[in-house]
Amino acid sequence: MEKEKVNGSPDTVLEDFLRNAVSESDSSKASTSELEAAKHQRFASKWAGFLELFRTKSRRYIAKDPLSSLKLSKRFSSSMRDLVGVVKNPIVDADLNYSKPQWRSFTLSQLQAATNNFHQGNLIGKGGYAEVYKGCLKSGQFVAIKRLTKGKQDERTGDFLSELGIMAHVNHPNTAKLIGYAVEGGFYLVLELSPNGSLANMLQVSKQKLDWKIRYKVAVGVAEGLRYLHEGGQRRIIHRDIKAANILLTKDFEPQICDFGLAKWLPERWTHLTISKFEGTFGYLAPEFLMHGIVDEKTDVFAFGVLILELITGRRALDYTQQSLVIWAKPLLKKNRIRELVDPSLADDYNLLQMNLMVLAASLCIQQSSIKRPRISQVLQLLKGNRGSLDIIRRCRKSSDWKRHYEELFSAEECKMIRGLSGLSMQEQIPIEV
Repeated sequence: MEKEKVNGSPDTVLEDFLRNAVSESDSSKASTSELEAAKHQRFASKWAGFLELFRTKSRRYIAKDPLSSLKLSKRFSSSMRDLVGVVKNPIVDADLNYSKPQWRSFTLSQLQAATNNFHQGNLIGKGGYAEVYKGCLKSGQFVAIKRLTKGKQDERTGDFLSELGIMAHVNHPNTAKLIGYAVEGGFYLVLELSPNGSLANMLQVSKQKLDWKIRYKVAVGVAEGLRYLHEGGQRRIIHRDIKAANILLTKDFEPQICDFGLAKWLPERWTHLTISKFEGTFGYLAPEFLMHGIVDEKTDVFAFGVLILELITGRRALDYTQQSLVIWAKPLLKKNRIRELVDPSLADDYNLLQMNLMVLAASLCIQQSSIKRPRISQVLQLLKGNRGSLDIIRRCRKSSDWKRHYEELFSAEECKMIRGLSGLSMQEQIPIEV
């Protein structure tokens, strides 16, 4: 039996890729034309050069401008130049306080055995660029295996390394856990399998309806994960594909953000990125991206607002008739008609204050202007009902009646807490967070 390699890191990934590329090239020499053999040789040579750059540069502290520091020559394709921002230190430097990722390298035969040769019965997700299969390793561990399927060879390579580079810097309870990869016969990412599947599945397909406590927990958890990506690390990461299908639920229904295939680094000195290639999921795309290709943290905030609406209403971001959830919900949000928004399966079984906070957060996140949207850290503060949230409400360009409604809610909740505490002895009293 072939042993799994452990302690893999991004440079090991490249070595494995190069080794397989050379092996495939050698095995096909006898049956390919001279032109095809030359093509393989050029391809291997290009990666050999890139691997050498990666080995020599990634272990040192790299200057802030990745393009100037790596000095990639013009012979690299545009996809390779885009990758530089990701390679900017996936291995880890003592100065950056990151832990070197410990990934396992799998063979194709191991993944085939785990998924019953990628049987359709094990297919649990499918997107424009990849398929995801449920599998079970020989050790008994259940995994989700993402197989890249679309695009040319060099595009798939760039996408694969880009996602690996992002995930090398991501480590949070509310982000998915990568445990390994494979580069034999294609590109594969191996992740921990979340027992409860995706949020989309639980909301739209599963017969088990999510109760309010879980929905609220999911909203807060995803906000925590996004705050980590936007503000918690030494690099600003924009996910670009926040949606119900990309939120996995653990055994305890803790949400985990997954699928970093579209994620981008955003340097500190840049306010935004302009993306020429149209990518993402209709129903979640922010207006500024649809109109101008502009991407920044507020792009994720808009998508998160749509996600909150899904949790509140139980509806899809875009239903089978192509009706937008945002367009349907906006008139109801404006008039604060909560009963008409709430998922009928919940009936009245929800916390009124939490529901109001969720409705408010959704309303602020899906505003047309990205400037008016709050930062995700402010949204999180609001969802948790912190008193500082009142300042966010007062700064909103909303009607005075709308603002008064939420101010009264906060005041009523605070009075309720004080009345509850007044019955306790001095030893039992808990200080109220101010």
